[in-house]
Amino acid sequence: MIRVLIADDQSMVRTGFRMILETQDDIEVVADVEDGVAAVTKARELRPDVCLLDIRMPGLDGLEVTRQLAGPDVADPFKVVVVTTFDLDEYVYTALRNGASGFLLKDAGPALLVEAVRAAGRGDALVSPQITVRLLKHFDGVTAKREVNSPKEPLTARELDVVRATARGLTNTEIGGELFLSLSTVKTHLAAVQAKIGARNRVEIAAWAWRSGLMDE
Repeated sequence: MIRVLIADDQSMVRTGFRMILETQDDIEVVADVEDGVAAVTKARELRPDVCLLDIRMPGLDGLEVTRQLAGPDVADPFKVVVVTTFDLDEYVYTALRNGASGFLLKDAGPALLVEAVRAAGRGDALVSPQITVRLLKHFDGVTAKREVNSPKEPLTARELDVVRATARGLTNTEIGGELFLSLSTVKTHLAAVQAKIGARNRVEIAAWAWRSGLMDE
């Protein structure tokens, strides 16, 4: 059972998300809250498997909540999926830097909402071409001059293939199918890449790929 916390200042959104998720046999909504302070408190109290966070909330916004729940200094980070109204919302990039592992548009529809929760629950965070690839391309141009972490060790040719596929928005299963690799081999390559570039999840791998110019090759 995937235990989910929903945080959004719009009651209709919270109710709608809860209704959609609770129709699934493998998902349970353990709490829904209307502000960031309550989101942090409830998350630490209930330890949900996945936190769905709106960006704009009173008290603490979703960016700060993400940092407190999934940031670099959190010893046992939560899995956070950021919910945004705009697919090129400038704040989503900060959420990524603060540890978010996936993105979802509010109007994405019931199927994608369920998919995002399940993906985050199994550690294979949703990186959809519709949202994340466009977002990362956008910020690739905006942040082109920002420093990018150099790998501790050179990435192998196969690891680079996996990174490029990840940055294009493919899931582990899709990467395996495209590159003729087993699912376990894909996960092994991603784990190796994370260690080499200092990334915490596949979204940070994708961001690194775009910002480093790898996707321009």
